[in-house]
Amino acid sequence: MLTTEELCIIGRRAKIEMSSLNDHSLNGPLNDHFENLSLIVVTGKGGTGKSVVSAALGRHLAERGRRTLLLEVDPRENLHHLCDVPPSGGDIVDVAPKLYLQNLKPTDVCDWVVEKQVKIKPIVNRVLKSPVYQRFVEGAPGITEIAILGHALRLVRGDRPDAPKIDTVILDAPATGHGIYLLTSSRLFGETVGEGPFADLALEVADFVDAPEKTGMVVVTLAEEMPVQEAIELVRDFESKLGRPPDLMVANALYPPVTQGPEQDDELTELWRSRRAVNEKELTRLAEHWPGPALPLPLLALDDGPRLVRALTDLIAEDFAAEESPTL
Repeated sequence: MLTTEELCIIGRRAKIEMSSLNDHSLNGPLNDHFENLSLIVVTGKGGTGKSVVSAALGRHLAERGRRTLLLEVDPRENLHHLCDVPPSGGDIVDVAPKLYLQNLKPTDVCDWVVEKQVKIKPIVNRVLKSPVYQRFVEGAPGITEIAILGHALRLVRGDRPDAPKIDTVILDAPATGHGIYLLTSSRLFGETVGEGPFADLALEVADFVDAPEKTGMVVVTLAEEMPVQEAIELVRDFESKLGRPPDLMVANALYPPVTQGPEQDDELTELWRSRRAVNEKELTRLAEHWPGPALPLPLLALDDGPRLVRALTDLIAEDFAAEESPTL
């Protein structure tokens, strides 16, 4: 079995083969940019590896000294498998030095807003048990999204005394279109409702998201036709609805170049070649629409889990430290 170090060498060889077809928009090491962000939203089509990229990026920032929280909202709790820790159950749990994990229930944040505003415990309990409040939390457009981002804002501002100090929250966000709605709904809600604690929180969150020096966006894709098409459309949505592009495009699970000779030209090798050809075609198409920083990550022969996260963390560290931002 190959060691993690050997797999990373294979990964680096695969990445060297990926050509740079466009200029990039960020100069200098990506570390300089990402280490100043308070929130990093990782999104993309489902099944592209958003969670493992989130985990690897979080581990990298933690190892660089950033106190980093991996935040997920999927009730199925994926990230703890990748981090080799028990399910968080809504708590903030330690993963590694300066790295934490939480599976967030958005209703808990809404309840906190009520508690902060009302303060009188018996009245708080009556409000939280009220059917009107329950319908509001479950059905009002944008409330879940405001709660998620408001929680991240609370943590990086240090507004939660029972939580560890957090420098950066990495949000393993919903897929594609839901990710755009997550980032745009707060402004609409705040301006529509106009006043009240939830409107105030919504506008705070909107200002937080709109500030490029505070909030960054990462799109994860596979170099295949449908994921690339969705990634291209997602970039357009970011530009039209948020007024700026994502900070980074990750092309995940790329087939390495085939190195076998003709004597090993069997069906498996031919399949490998065909998948590699698809990757190269789709990377070329993606690069025509995406001139910004891009991080190609190779397909590694590892199951989803801590070893895969470790290997990808090492590859991310290498590219993020480069003098110029990587491109496709």
